[in-house]
Amino acid sequence: MNHELIPIFDGHNDALTRLWLSEDADPVHAFIHQRLAGHLDLKRCQKAGFVGGMFAIFLPPFSYVKQHHPNKLFDQNATDFTQQQIEQICLEQLDLAQTLVQRSENIKICTSVADIQRCHVQQKLAIVLHMEGAEALQHNPDLLEVFYQAGLRSIGPLWNRQSRFGHGLNAKFPHSPDTGAGLTVEGKAFLKRCANKKIVVDVSHMNERAFWDSIDILQQPIVATHSNAHALCPQARNLTDAQLKAIRDSKGMVGINFDVAFLRADGQRNADTPIDVILDHLDYMMDRLGEEYIGFGSDFDGALISTELEDVTGLHKLIERMQQRDYSLKLIEKICQRNWLDALNRIWL
Repeated sequence: MNHELIPIFDGHNDALTRLWLSEDADPVHAFIHQRLAGHLDLKRCQKAGFVGGMFAIFLPPFSYVKQHHPNKLFDQNATDFTQQQIEQICLEQLDLAQTLVQRSENIKICTSVADIQRCHVQQKLAIVLHMEGAEALQHNPDLLEVFYQAGLRSIGPLWNRQSRFGHGLNAKFPHSPDTGAGLTVEGKAFLKRCANKKIVVDVSHMNERAFWDSIDILQQPIVATHSNAHALCPQARNLTDAQLKAIRDSKGMVGINFDVAFLRADGQRNADTPIDVILDHLDYMMDRLGEEYIGFGSDFDGALISTELEDVTGLHKLIERMQQRDYSLKLIEKICQRNWLDALNRIWL
């Protein structure tokens, strides 16, 4: 089998946030024409058969920005972002996505599966805009429409921080997903607004109570863009067997997270981790989800990746390992792209 013939669509990356944090004078030019620091840039995506994925707009923790990128702070004496700054940072990342499209005929923001398929045929990189943690939308309901009109089609309402929408999810390893309260009244109303617009609702950063709140509210497939099996790695953010069953019953989707801390049984952030552990999670979750509801959710540019995988160009190694485990060509193609496109169709159409 020639792995280069297998297109790959990925459920989650943080390339837009990396561009926003970049110290390059022109990070958009670097992404399009050079080798950008991190896991993704256009040339490497093309080399890897990476046809596109969910590109997250994400607010990094204030403490991280202050320590590693202080030039990005609006006020050097501040102790946190203001709501206005949160909105501005997310709008700046949206602008970066739009600038990528304006400056390269080989990149497109997609709002339908047909768009993604045309990008594949035309050898363009398909960007599906996602928002990871919706703090930017918590005080200004009109902003949802602004981002939607710009192409946003997927939202993770919560991240690790508490917000008006819910408790967030933050716990030391090992821990169950039960880390506190679920969705607030505002959070439940926000999910309904997203569902009414046929936006993907991502549960990857929801604690257990928020997850089950979402199951009660949503009539659409449940999606975890970048999560793994709690039974194999007891991080609070990984999915229990009961959660996997609920996603299967909804005809939803799970993208396997490549971050080693969410793969390893010991939860350690150790890049010296064999990529076979990704396949172990894949096998385990397929047994519980079925072959139609699983794919990749790499968390490229936002995670500590195995040195064996290294970056997007290492995806062929995963395909080779699937072959070694006797995955059929049909199954490999489903995991690499088809399952994601089918799941998006079930929500968007």
